[in-house]
Formats: sequence, structure tokens, C-alpha cells
Amino acid sequence: MSDLARRRLTALLNAIWYGGNPLAWLLWPAALLYRTAAVLRRALYGWGMLRAVDPGVPVVVVGNITVGGTGKTPCVVWLAQALTKRGLSVGIVTRGYGGRALEWPQRVTRDSDPGQVGDEPVLLAHRTQSPVAAGSDRVAAAKFLLERCRVDVLLADDGLQHYRLGRRFEIGIVDGLRGLGNGLCLPAGPLREPSGRLDCVDAIVVNSGDWGQGDVYRAAPVPVRVVRLADGATRDLDDFKGSEVHAVAGIGHPERFFSLLERSGLTVDPRPLIDHATIREADLSFDDAAPVLITEKDAVKCRSFAPGNVWAVIVDLAFEGDDGDRLMKLLMRRINIQGGSQ
Repeated sequence: MSDLARRRLTALLNAIWYGGNPLAWLLWPAALLYRTAAVLRRALYGWGMLRAVDPGVPVVVVGNITVGGTGKTPCVVWLAQALTKRGLSVGIVTRGYGGRALEWPQRVTRDSDPGQVGDEPVLLAHRTQSPVAAGSDRVAAAKFLLERCRVDVLLADDGLQHYRLGRRFEIGIVDGLRGLGNGLCLPAGPLREPSGRLDCVDAIVVNSGDWGQGDVYRAAPVPVRVVRLADGATRDLDDFKGSEVHAVAGIGHPERFFSLLERSGLTVDPRPLIDHATIREADLSFDDAAPVLITEKDAVKCRSFAPGNVWAVIVDLAFEGDDGDRLMKLLMRRINIQGGSQ
């Protein structure tokens, strides 16, 4: 499928899932079958007919029940950094979506080729400096990593539905602006599993917005710096305030990136791409000299050829009030590990 066709399909699905398009009800029978299969699969693990594998260290799963970007990767970065500050050795396993490697799992470093191992694994290795293994078989990736590195705790990025990997703690990420859409399962809605799945996780992190009630942990992306890809020069996003910029984003929910820039006082020319898009120099070249701002995930794919006016916006996940501390205290109790230096 061409990128143009994928963009059109994405726009149609978003209209169905989040815009009230009545086509959702035509897809409802297929959604019922999908929901039944998802519930049955989870039940088989609960009944012990399918067995999860304990890799030998506590596993913390970060995932969502909706399709598309909700902020899983920034949450994994935040967790890895918070656990490392507590004196723990952290390893990360992730899918490696879009990677073209012929053999999996793959060890990933900040210098790995995103075309071979995927863009998100390279970003995770770059931001956390933790050992990272990529592969669709999370159990194999975990074993691969543990055979090569000393790890106290393992983070599984986008692993909520990968039940074969045993876990000690589950974090569900919800896009607080879009919520759960129309509440239907694929393909009629955006849900990978029924909404009741969130009742079973250990913690729900709501990324922006006001979705949810009760004991959720609220956070939002905060830009911390802007880095020019050509030479590594660093600026604050505020330095671009009032400027017209081109914004390129090949992520699951590019509008989140565009809105972040607009809230920071920039005049944005939005250029959305499909999630995990292959970035070409033409995607970053325009008829004027205005700055081109891109996401971190896209930056790992174009450092070698980005023009001199291309800047990557580095974003951290910031929790409201004491929500981050509360989440870490709960997590540390559940994984039953005594952290080292604080």
C-alpha cells in the first residue's frame, strides 16, 4: 500500500473511530468477532491453558488498548530514567516495528540503523542508554537481552497484549484528548481489547486531556530542548516563538505534535506522515528557509542527510503534582526490589 493510500485509510478510520462516522456500525459484526477472540485469548492465559514465560527478572509492561500513538515510548523513557536513578539496571524489549532485519531479536544501540531495527528502539537506546532488544517475539527478545546484560528490571514497550511474556506490573497509557474513541473494538473502533481491560492493569497513565476519573496518573509531554540535526546545536523551543515553521511528524498521532508547537506560540505548517514513515530529504525540504521541526522518533532516521534548518524537538513526559512519585512507589512495591542510591 502506498503512503498516500495509507494516509487516506488512516483519515477514514479516524473519522469512524473518533468522529462519529456511521460506518462504524457496518463494521460492528467484525468488531464483535475481534472482541470475542481477544477476550478468549486473555481467558486462556488466565485459565492456564496458555502459559506465560517468566524471564527471571521483574517485567514492567507499558502499553495501551487503542491503536495509534498514546505516548508509550515517552513513558518508557521516563520509567527507565526513574528506575536508573534508584540504582537499578534497566533493560528494554520492544517490537522493532518497520525494521527490515532478516534475523530477530536484534540488539539495539543509539548507532543502530533504524531501517534494520525500527525507529522506536533506536530512540529508546539513545534516550535511556539502557540495553535494548527488538523483536516481535517479546519472550525471545527478553531471553536474548538477559543472556548478554545484567538487568534488574525489564521494561516491555507496547507489550500489554503480549501475554506470553510474564509480567509483574502493567501500565496502561490512555490518550486523554481522544480517550477510547467510540468504545468499539477493531475494525469498528480503535480498541485492541475491550475497555474493561483497563480495570485489570496496575496503573493508568493519562497523557494530556481530562479523560478518566479516580486514581489515574496524569502526565503531559513537555519540550525540553530543540536540537539541530546538522551539528547538534541546542536551543529552547521558546526561541522559535512567533516564528513560522514547517512541522513534519511520522508518528501515530501527529496532531499531538502540531498542537504542542502551537501551544508554544509557533505558527505551524503541519506536514503529517504515516506512522513509522521512511523519511526522505524531500520530506524536509521546502521552498523557503523557515525552520523545519520534527519529532525525536523521526530524527533518528534522518540525521545523516537532514538540511541545516531541521531541528528535532526533544520531549519529556512530565507528571502532574506528585503523580510520578506515587506511581514509582507503587511500582517499586509491586516488583519487590529495593532500589539503590536515590
